[in-house]
Parts: sequence; structure tokens; C-alpha cells
Amino acid sequence: MITYARLFIGGTWVEPSNPELLDISSPHDRSVIGRAAQAQPADIDRAVAAARASFDEGAWRLTPPAERIAVLRRFNALREESAEKIAHLISLENGSAGWFTRAGQPGLTRQANAYLKAAEEFPWEETLVPSDPASPVRSVVRREAIGVVAAVIPWNSPFSSATSKIIPSLLAGNSVVLKVSPENSLSMGFLAELIERAGLPEGVISVLPADRETSEYLVSHRDVDKIAFTGSTRAGRRIAAIAGEQLKRVSLELGGKSAAIILPDADIEEAVAGVRFGSLLNNGESCIAQTRILAPRSRYEEVVAGLKELVESLKVGDPNDPDTFIGPMIRPDQQERVRSYIRLGIEEGARLVTGGPHVPDGLEKGNYVTPTVFADVDNSMRIAQEEIFGPVLVVIAYDDEDDAVRIANDSEYGLSGGVWSADEAHALEVARRVRTGTVTVNGASVAFDGPFGGFKASGIGREYGAVGLGTYTEYKTITV
Repeated sequence: MITYARLFIGGTWVEPSNPELLDISSPHDRSVIGRAAQAQPADIDRAVAAARASFDEGAWRLTPPAERIAVLRRFNALREESAEKIAHLISLENGSAGWFTRAGQPGLTRQANAYLKAAEEFPWEETLVPSDPASPVRSVVRREAIGVVAAVIPWNSPFSSATSKIIPSLLAGNSVVLKVSPENSLSMGFLAELIERAGLPEGVISVLPADRETSEYLVSHRDVDKIAFTGSTRAGRRIAAIAGEQLKRVSLELGGKSAAIILPDADIEEAVAGVRFGSLLNNGESCIAQTRILAPRSRYEEVVAGLKELVESLKVGDPNDPDTFIGPMIRPDQQERVRSYIRLGIEEGARLVTGGPHVPDGLEKGNYVTPTVFADVDNSMRIAQEEIFGPVLVVIAYDDEDDAVRIANDSEYGLSGGVWSADEAHALEVARRVRTGTVTVNGASVAFDGPFGGFKASGIGREYGAVGLGTYTEYKTITV
């Protein structure tokens, strides 16, 4: 049993305003695996006050960038040393299969290193050459910290979401209140321990698990200067409204319903194998999952048959079993949500190729769903338009390349996508036409040097690399 009876506020473990601990349940069998304190508005007030004081006093924001980089490099090294424990904790509380949580650890290193490299090369201050040689003044342009950042993250990939916000925010000199989901109280409690060991000044960062109501209290707080949010589009709209009314800086990484376009010349076997990782990663509970599979009519049944064989070959079960590819959903309500979408797909007239709304045999104690593939799906169906957030794939036929691009873009979302082709140059041409923030070609992995984020209802702003670092800074121009 893992217990976090105190809260990490301003770099110190303190008694919570409410001493009652929340039971953390295993998605695998719903047993209690831990207990943790949960933040209330009074704890938020304390954390924001600590962040405000630390920022205004300048102990961190006035630290030279090279010294800030050294502290965050130390934090990253501590995280790397604990990779196996981090992977285990996330599998324990999220139900994410062990292969996924372990495979994600090198990605966290690449993400952090991209930010650190960007910070080393970042134009923290530069003097501009006047456009008019006769100008009597010169401009000194600085990039300075914004202030107190409220970073709010979801449960599905907690370490990645947390570090993608706290590392650039801290590198820029901000103070941070990180609000995490109650379900992740154990892994995020351990994150707080690593932050404590990294050696930040007092007050600079807090890590607080809390419910949605307390989260809204945080983002509405008058002493918060910027909101950095990852989560659902519905919640993002609410946060954007709050930010707009209060004129807070805001960045939003929201939902997705991404399409994988399989072009007629693609190696179908290779493309289907790629779907295993691009569409079913993290039990399907991923905003970047490519769950709309667009197949040419000439090869449609070949794609459908390949996906059926693939999905039926994947083991569903205990996330700690090394043979498991798909674990349980995070909570019973999420399990029921996914099953209800499967029932909806049947009602909408889609062809159930494999899977269904039933719970897999022998896994009734957990939050399991049966991985499902639908064929004969029209892009107007709800199962093709709405984010299901589970292992459910829909296969949509297209007539020609223009039709494929039209279908891919016929979505309120625009976060991710993929193109498969034997001709890489041509795949790149098609990728340029897809209206999303990121597109992979032939299963390429996410790169952390380039910006990541969404078009349309998938968000505002970007993360990763120099662009992501820049979103945590304000421009200041001094004329001399």
C-alpha cells in the first residue's frame, strides 16, 4: 500500500487542509492500491501564494538561464534513474500496459533534452539591428518569465504531460502549481519527490492532486498569470472562457480523432502492423491515437481483414503481464463510456468486424473492454466523429486521394494523423494537406524538437522544443 498523507506545496511536504485520504483503486481488479491526500481550495491558496511570493522575490526568475538549465538537467537525471519505478507506478494506477509505460521512458528523456537544448540556444536577450540605419535608437528584446503558471494535466499519460509543462515553465523562470488527477496521486507523488531532490528554491513549485472543482478554482485564481492545460475539448473551452475573461495567457492541448490514411500503394501488412502502435497505444486512451483508418476501396477488405487479425492477436489483461498489449480502462465510468460507444456503432449500422460491448472473459473484476473494429463506417457517424478514448477502430473507405484528404479533414479535431505509402515523398505531399498539428509518415514516432499541438478544437498553442519553451515567456523591448 502506497500512501501520500501530505501535500507537496512550494517544495515542502505539508499537512493538507482536509486530512481525509482518497482511496486509489487498481483498474485491473478495483482493489485499493494506495491512499493520498487531495488538495482543496485552501491548499490551492497556499500553493499560489508561495508561487507568487517566490516569483515576485525573483529567487528563481532572476537566476541565470544556465543555472536553471543545470537544475532541470539534474531533475531529468533523477527521473532517468527511476524509470522502472515510474513505469510500474503508472501501470499500477492507470492500467497502462507495461510495454507502453516502459517504452515511454526514453521518450521522456528525449522530450526533456529537446527543451534543455532549446534553453541553451534560446535568445533570452538580443539587440536588434535597426531596419532604418538612420534610427537614433536600438532595441533590446528580452524573453522573460510570465509569472505564476497553473499547469493542469490529465490522467492518461501523467509523467509526459507533467514534464512537458513544468520543464519549459521552470526553464523560463516561472513559478508553477501543477494540478494532477486524483487517479495519478501515486506517480505524481513520486514526481514531487524527484522535484524535491532536484533543489529548486522555496515556493517555486507545488504538485497537487485535486478534483475538477478545485482545478477550476486554481485556473480562476487572480494570482495565476498563465494556464497550461491538457485534457478534453469540453474542459478546454471552459478554461479558455475563464482565461479570456481574466486576460490570462493560456495554452490548450485538447482532444483528437485522428485519421491514418493508407494510400493504395502502401504495404498493407506494414501499415496494419503500424496501427498497433499508432492507434492502440496506451489502451487507446490517447489523444493522438489514429482511430479512423482510411482505406482505398480497391483494397478495403484487405485492410479490414488485416486489422481483424491484428486486434484478435493482441492480449488483453493484467498490465503487469509482459505479454499484455491492452490493459483496462482507467475507471469503471470510462469502461462503460467505451462500451456504450461500441453499442452505438452497432446501432448506427456499422459492421462489427471483431470485438463488441462484452467484457473479456475472466476479466470481469476490472475495467476491461474488448478491443473492437468497425467496418462500413460513414465519416458522419458518431463513432467516426467523437473521441471514444478506448481501443475502438473505425475503417472508412475512400474513392481517391482527394476524397481521403477530405474525409481526414472532416472533423472538428486536428491534433494528429498518419499517412502510409510506398512513396515517402508522395506521402509527405499528402501529409501537407491534412489539417492537423502533427502528421506521421509510415509510422514515424513523435519528434520533440518540433512543436506539438492542435488545429481547430484540438487546442491553442504548442509544446516541445524552442517553440514550446517560448510559450512560457513574455517579450519585453527596451529601447536605448
